[in-house]
Amino acid sequence: MKVLLVNPEYPTTYWSFRYALSFEGKRSAFPPLALTTISSMLPASWERRLVDLNVRKLKRADIEWADIVFATAMLVQKDSLLEVVKRIKAQGKRIVVGGPYISSAIDRIPGVDHIFLGEAETTLPLFIEDLERGQAKEVYEAAERPSLAGTPIPDFGLVDLKRYSMMGVQYSRGCPFQCEFCDIIEIYGRVPRTKSPEQMLTELDSLLSVGWRGTVFIVDDNFIGNKRNVKQLLPRLAEWQERNGRPFTFITEASVNLADDDELLDGMRRAGFRRVFLGIETPEEEGLRSALKIQNIGGNLIESVKKIQSYGMEVMAGFIVGFDTDKDDIFQRQINFIRESAIPLAMVGLLGALPSTQLWRRLQSEGRLLGESLGNNTNGELNFIPKMDKDRLREGYRSIMQTIYRSSEYYDRTLECLKRISKTGPEKNNHSLVGSIVAFGRIILRLGIIDRERKEFWTFLTRVVRDHREMFADAMRLAVMGYHFRRIVDALNV
Repeated sequence: MKVLLVNPEYPTTYWSFRYALSFEGKRSAFPPLALTTISSMLPASWERRLVDLNVRKLKRADIEWADIVFATAMLVQKDSLLEVVKRIKAQGKRIVVGGPYISSAIDRIPGVDHIFLGEAETTLPLFIEDLERGQAKEVYEAAERPSLAGTPIPDFGLVDLKRYSMMGVQYSRGCPFQCEFCDIIEIYGRVPRTKSPEQMLTELDSLLSVGWRGTVFIVDDNFIGNKRNVKQLLPRLAEWQERNGRPFTFITEASVNLADDDELLDGMRRAGFRRVFLGIETPEEEGLRSALKIQNIGGNLIESVKKIQSYGMEVMAGFIVGFDTDKDDIFQRQINFIRESAIPLAMVGLLGALPSTQLWRRLQSEGRLLGESLGNNTNGELNFIPKMDKDRLREGYRSIMQTIYRSSEYYDRTLECLKRISKTGPEKNNHSLVGSIVAFGRIILRLGIIDRERKEFWTFLTRVVRDHREMFADAMRLAVMGYHFRRIVDALNV
C-alpha cells in the first residue's frame, strides 16, 4: 500500500510567520506533527510520502503514485483542504480526512471517502483492519479520549528538516479550564492527558538522531494543564539537555497561572524554555468573566507577565476584542496593556465563534451567528453580530494593530522585553537565524536599506549593540517578526 500524507496550506496569519521565515530561507514554521504521528501508526510494510503544501506544491505525479491519501486540517486550512480533496477525487483516488477541523465541522466535506472524528489512536488500527478486508467504513469516531501512552514517536525521518524553522512535539492534550470561546476543551477535553517522561525523552532522542538542532515547539494548548506531571518531566528534561549539550530551545503555550508557581517556572528555565504563549485575552475583568476565563481573574496580569519574563522567558500572548462587555475604551486599554507588559509578539484578534464551542451554542441560541468562522482571527472577519457597532469594532481593532506594530512602538517594546529577560535564562543555543551570514545580510538589506521604516531599525540595532549585545540573536529574530506583523497589518481587511 502506498500512502500519500498531505498537509493543506495555511493562509498568512500570526502563526504562519510567513514574512519572517523568508529571512531564514525557510518555507514553513514547523512540519505537520499529526501526519508524522499518523505515519508511525501505519503498517511497516506500507510506503509513505509526505507533501506539505506550505513547503511545496502537490504534483499530479504525487497523486498518481498513491493508493490512498491521508489529509488533516485545522479550520484555518479549510479552503486548501477542499481543493486537495477535489484534486484527489479528480484522479480517482481514495481519501481519508481527520483532524480538528473535520471533528468539529458543521457540514461534511463532499467527496471524502473516510472521515475520522476525534483522536485516531484507537480508530486508525480498526480502519487498517477493515481496509485490508475490503470493509472500510465511511466514519470512524473515537468512543473516548485515549491515553497518550500508546501514541508513537512521530516519523521525523519523513520531514525535509531544512525547510522548517522549528520542530514540533506534543506532551499533552486537553485543558482544565472552561473558556467560552475555546474549541480545545471540546475536542480534547478538560482532563489533561500527558505522555510519560520516558516517552518525551525518547521522542527528543529521535529528533536529535535525525539531525535537528535548534527550536522545538511543544505544541500543547496548555503545557501546564497537568502541573503534577509537568513537574515530574522538567527535571528529567533538564538532565537530558545537559547530557546532550543543550541542543534544543523550547517554546510552548500555557495558562497565566504559570506565574503563580515558582517551582514550575524554575523547572522550565532549567530545561531550556525561552518563549511561552499566554492567553491573556483582555485586561477588562468583566470581559474575562463573560468569557469564563476565570484563571485570569484575581491577580495582576501585568505582574504575572513580568514574573514569567524574570525567569528568562519571552512572553507572547493572545488578545481579543469583541466581547459583549467591551466598552469604547477597550482599544486603548489593550494598547496600554501590551505596551506596559512589553510583549513584542501580541496576537490581537476579533472574537470569533468556532464550531462546537460554548460561544457558538450561545450565539446560535441568541440568533446572532452569521456563519462559520474562517479560523483566522487576524483578518478582521466577524462571524456573529457583536454588541458594539461592527464598524466601530473593526475601526478600533485596526487602531490597535496599527499602533502596536508601528516600528517605533514595536522596537521600544522589544527593547524592554530584552531588558527583562536578559541574562536570566539557561545558556543560549547558537542555532538561530543570525548564525547565518546570509540571513543577517537579508535583515540589513530589507530592514536597514529597503524598508520604509529603516530609520527606526538602525536606532533599534544601535541600542541592541550598546545595551543587549548578549541578546543579539533574540533581537534580530524579534526585528524580523515585527516586519511580519507590519505586513499582516498592511493586509488587514477591515
